[in-house]
Amino acid sequence: MRTNLSGRIAAVLVGLEGLGLAALTVREVIAIATGDTKSIGSAVALAALTLVGAAAVVAFAVAIWLGQSWGRSGGIVAQLLILAVALGAATGSFADPSIAWALAIPALIVLVLLVLAVRDAGRAARRSD
Repeated sequence: MRTNLSGRIAAVLVGLEGLGLAALTVREVIAIATGDTKSIGSAVALAALTLVGAAAVVAFAVAIWLGQSWGRSGGIVAQLLILAVALGAATGSFADPSIAWALAIPALIVLVLLVLAVRDAGRAARRSD
């Protein structure tokens, strides 16, 4: 199935999120290597999980680009998780609204694009039947 414009833009943005997670993994590995961690076990586990998350988000981006529904579904879940992290950044004892907005605005944009891509894919599927 051919992906529409909203799906292509969403795929690129989700791919950038995946690259951001990969960069975060590199930062975590550097922190482990330089001894800038309190618990080596926790730091290694966090780096491994971040790497798995980066691989999943990049896989979602590729699937969205190729018009696969599982990529759009995974991308939507990823955006909802990012919005949950943004809410956490906006509240609590170390709240920082600027970080919350920096996370929430791109996630909302990608979420809207993914919903539009799902809608367009549904229309295309109904036309082909």
